[in-house]
Amino acid sequence: MEVLERYRPIIDDFEAFEAACRRPLPKVVRVNPIKTTPAAVQSLFDTTGIAYEPVDWSDRLLRLATDAPGRTLGWYLGWVHGQEEVSALPAHLLDPAPGDRVLDACAAPGSKTTQLAALMDDRGRLIANDSNLGRLSALRSNAERLGLTNVAVTNRDGRELSFEAFSFDRVDAALVDVPCSCEGTIRKNPDALDRWSRDHVEGLSGVQKGLLRRAVRLTAPGGRVVYSTCTFAPEENEAVLDHVLEKEDCRLVDQDLPIEHAPGVTKWNGETYDPAVRRAARIYPHHNDTGGFFCATIEVGA
Repeated sequence: MEVLERYRPIIDDFEAFEAACRRPLPKVVRVNPIKTTPAAVQSLFDTTGIAYEPVDWSDRLLRLATDAPGRTLGWYLGWVHGQEEVSALPAHLLDPAPGDRVLDACAAPGSKTTQLAALMDDRGRLIANDSNLGRLSALRSNAERLGLTNVAVTNRDGRELSFEAFSFDRVDAALVDVPCSCEGTIRKNPDALDRWSRDHVEGLSGVQKGLLRRAVRLTAPGGRVVYSTCTFAPEENEAVLDHVLEKEDCRLVDQDLPIEHAPGVTKWNGETYDPAVRRAARIYPHHNDTGGFFCATIEVGA
């Protein structure tokens, strides 16, 4: 936990935060509306003896009293998919409509991709891109198990992505859930901080800036881009937003998040960020008994 000490100045009740980071993360599954309904899933869990608790802000999310949600009948039927509660927030914020053209710039292994496809009612075009070819196999497998047909998978560096193979050059909305230092996953990955270094964080920040700038450029004027990470590091969060706000024609907009969160920070280690980054959301483990997360919603200019 020594790495997390650097965040003491920006986290309320740091002792509660640190204690929450030491507790195991609750197991959550998302109901797949392409194949079933929340009521049918709950009935199946009742029949098969799996205890559950609905997440209060979404009837499609259930906390399970099992360490192996991927071994349940609902999972094999494609009725549910394992997904952290906070991981469901970016697609919730993007809120794509059926028929939209949507980009998931860093898609594998596909939890958010398949959630987006479900919100689109499996209609429109969802481009699921990832630079890691090996991880894309998991995405394809998940999409097939969940019965999705509107997902087009591409294997590109998201910083250089284009749509030359499609009949359009812009999307209506984009999700950019970037590779990060994963500090917020410590509740499910206790060794997440073992290889942490400032150089690694700074290197990731450069990649994240490139990914987000490219997504903004690929989104049509008036469209939305949701940026998210599972880290607490301002270098990977507010600093990335500050850079893109300066370089691209876009603005941060207010977010209606259904869970408790803190605003983005405007000062860190001698750096000052655009005041608009306060519209971003910092989600800490002790606030909602979840993993750590960061998300921001961007509107692309004309």
